[in-house]
Amino acid sequence: MAISDAQKLDYLFKKIGYGLTKTDTNANKKAPNESIASPLLLRGDRVWKNSGSIPSVMPGSSSGVVTVYPTSAPVECTADGTATANRTWKTGSTDWIPTEIGATYGVKVYIHTSSDASGASGGDKVFGVGSGNNDEWFFDYQSGVLHFIGDNLPNGISFTGKSVYISGARYTGSFGVGGGSANNFNQTLTGNTTITTLILSTVLGVEQGGTGVSSLTKDGVLFGANTTTMGFASGANGNILQIAANGTPTFGVNVLDGGDF
Repeated sequence: MAISDAQKLDYLFKKIGYGLTKTDTNANKKAPNESIASPLLLRGDRVWKNSGSIPSVMPGSSSGVVTVYPTSAPVECTADGTATANRTWKTGSTDWIPTEIGATYGVKVYIHTSSDASGASGGDKVFGVGSGNNDEWFFDYQSGVLHFIGDNLPNGISFTGKSVYISGARYTGSFGVGGGSANNFNQTLTGNTTITTLILSTVLGVEQGGTGVSSLTKDGVLFGANTTTMGFASGANGNILQIAANGTPTFGVNVLDGGDF
């Protein structure tokens, strides 16, 4: 049997309308009474800065920005005491990598004796589609919460002395959009762009429309020293700007005092 439309709508209402995780049916817990955050806002401080380093296939063990919880060492969840008994289970950690990155990141769920993570894979494995008894589950990858979203708990399974275990992977790289070096922010701007204050860490070269120099010579005349750098020529009162034998502009000692030239 499929998840009822009422349960789907309740999930969307709580997720979109309140930014919260659905942990129980609407009859047992109204949206304002949910308490586990699951925000939709794409906050700069929560951006996965190194998301491009996440492989499309989940690695067999923790590597780089991915922390893996294999079936041999899954995360033991704790029951949400504010929800109906055994309805909702919390991993206690966020930023689980979703199947949007790759199908192999789909979590595996087991119900097994509490405090025995190493043997969890030998317990009862339950599937998101359920067993045909309206006993489906839904895992919120953002908040790390598993909720039995169907009308019933897993068919034929006792929760006495047992816990829910989650096997999957989490993103554990850096967060945020700032703090990188200038080389990490190569951007191409098109159209009209207004920059109030432009501060460069290095001199803007001639090939980019700059001068290639970091300071100017007072009262100097700017000229092209070569194809990539600028030079300056300075003179005294009445000197004439001339071209030297090598082609370099220079101020000669000739003084304009009348006469023929």
